[in-house]
Amino acid sequence: MRIILVGYGVVGQSLTRLFISRKAELAKNYGFRPRVVAVADRGGVAVNPKGLDLERILQVKAEKHTVAADTVYGHPNMRVLDVIESVEAEALVEASPTNVKDGEPALSHIKSAFKAGKHVVTSNKGPLALALPVLTELAEHNKVYFRFSGSVGAGTPILEFAKKCLYGERIVSIRGVLNGTTNYILTEMAEKHVAFNEALEKAKKLGYAEADPSMDIDGIDTACKIVILANWAMGKKVTLKDVQIKGIRNVTIKDIEDAAKNNCLVKLVGSANGKLEVKPENVPKESPLAVSGTLNAVTFTSEFAGEQTIIGRGAGGVETASAILRDLLDIKQKLAAKVWLEI
Repeated sequence: MRIILVGYGVVGQSLTRLFISRKAELAKNYGFRPRVVAVADRGGVAVNPKGLDLERILQVKAEKHTVAADTVYGHPNMRVLDVIESVEAEALVEASPTNVKDGEPALSHIKSAFKAGKHVVTSNKGPLALALPVLTELAEHNKVYFRFSGSVGAGTPILEFAKKCLYGERIVSIRGVLNGTTNYILTEMAEKHVAFNEALEKAKKLGYAEADPSMDIDGIDTACKIVILANWAMGKKVTLKDVQIKGIRNVTIKDIEDAAKNNCLVKLVGSANGKLEVKPENVPKESPLAVSGTLNAVTFTSEFAGEQTIIGRGAGGVETASAILRDLLDIKQKLAAKVWLEI
């Protein structure tokens, strides 16, 4: 499979390292031989229709900070959209930074790939939160596959669980702790009895929170994920504007202590149950959603099977890359099955 990789930060680099380290295993066990024909970052692109040397690209990125600095295959002034439209490939992996204001440039990248007949795998929540129903229809119209497992739960297969393990069920509600940064902060406040600002600073030092943590602590990241889940698992046609959002900036030690008196923990919960909502809630300590640290947990309530919960790490470059790899393998399998049916 020929792949165009857009976005070469932690996730993109982790994916290429997976391709390198698991090359023999992927070929032997899955018949999957990824050939990355183009990589794009903020500085430009590197293109080789025969397949880039991934170890070389990683080294160039580390030394020069952009893949476009490659002396043979680098193109500092080449537009990403031109690469997507003109370079022959079966799939686009879109792993550029999330933008929830207008979804760009990832939204245009995905649409261009669909129009060019390319399958798309993305971990970018921006386009999904703002336009998932439209993108799904566009993918179907162009007869290409669209996968985004890494956008919710990183390496934890939350979307796959909802779609495959509960296959045939009707999911009637979803509740989840979907953001590791806020969960870490609230856990610190509860266990160390420290104020919100102190817990936030510790999260920044440990790399759990960005310099600007507003996406996490204001509940926007959780809202994006609940939109994706509602569309994917419940068949909704909703976007970010349909979510009522309240973050954790105003959670106090008193709130934490009052919850503890009632044998509860304060958690930032995203829910889809009639309406879409994100807000701090008192969660009973015996609840499966009462996870600590950076863990994520999602409870699906289905019509007949009742409540089912999946728990796992919800962030990380390698974890997200593993989800992208799963999606690529899924597409590879479906393409192989399609060819077999046509023979």
